Amino acid sequence: MSSDETAPEAGVTPGSTTTRGGGARATGPGRYPRPVVSLEEAEWVWRELGVEALRTGSKPEVVRLAVIAGLTRATGARYGDLLRVRAEDLDLGELGAHAGEGSVVVRHGKHRTLRVHRVPPEVVLVLRHWMDVRLELAAELEGSVPRALLLTVHHTHDNGTTVSSGLPITKQGLVLSWRRFVLRTNARYGALRPPLPTRFEQVRRAWTEAGLPDEGREIVPADAGAAGAP
Repeated sequence: MSSDETAPEAGVTPGSTTTRGGGARATGPGRYPRPVVSLEEAEWVWRELGVEALRTGSKPEVVRLAVIAGLTRATGARYGDLLRVRAEDLDLGELGAHAGEGSVVVRHGKHRTLRVHRVPPEVVLVLRHWMDVRLELAAELEGSVPRALLLTVHHTHDNGTTVSSGLPITKQGLVLSWRRFVLRTNARYGALRPPLPTRFEQVRRAWTEAGLPDEGREIVPADAGAAGAP
């Protein structure tokens, strides 16, 4: 049985038709790119996840989603870029009661362009929490903790094989994790607020089009320090 973090979602995306080969083809007003949410809506998503992630007893999946939203908001990174971020690419600054700014090295796009971005204090707080959570998730693994920043949070099953939590997550895992959050949130708030989109890209673009992410500074691999070469 496929895992809830790696299995493809059944069905056809709304606003599409099925081609002869069984794939989805965009049609009409639902074709990609889809409408971008408002900046106010995107900021609500970040606040909702950021607050929930720091609550006592918060679920690891929510903490990971807050990390994704926070880093996307700070750097403009897409899913593929975030999957390439490693724990050593982070500099969370000095420990203390009041966290300051940090930084992260991101490998952007298919050319893996290295850029170092500022990370605001509120995202640093979430990242510190996630670093503790990821160690707990990987506690049962043999050997060292994976270098990838984003790890699976559930014991999953893939073709009858049990896959432990604490392993590097896939892009499909991130897609389904966001959709689970959307379903929960839309059900929770109902008619009180507009429904969230099923694609995180519609939120990411609200931040990038508003110029919110730090543009960062391009660096050559030799300057990446602890981050190393891509």
